[in-house]
Amino acid sequence: MASVTRSSMDQKLAMAKRCSHEGVVAGVKAAAVATVAAAVPTLASVRMLPWAKYNLNPTAQALIISTAAGLAFFVVADKSVLAQARKNSFKEA
Repeated sequence: MASVTRSSMDQKLAMAKRCSHEGVVAGVKAAAVATVAAAVPTLASVRMLPWAKYNLNPTAQALIISTAAGLAFFVVADKSVLAQARKNSFKEA
């Protein structure tokens, strides 16, 4: 078993920080796309469909849009962090 040194721990910490930063950036990009993708049909349906006009108040509209954005952020961030970790584990092996 390899010994654990200060430099190896610093290297692993730097790699983990880079991995998580890449995940956050990818998540923010996905959240921005999901916000637009959810906002357009939501706002259009409130303007055109009578049912949506009467039943979806501004709070419901914001909840629909923010749920889509939050879901996209966490799914994409998690997938990209796991992909980076998998790639890094193959480098070490």
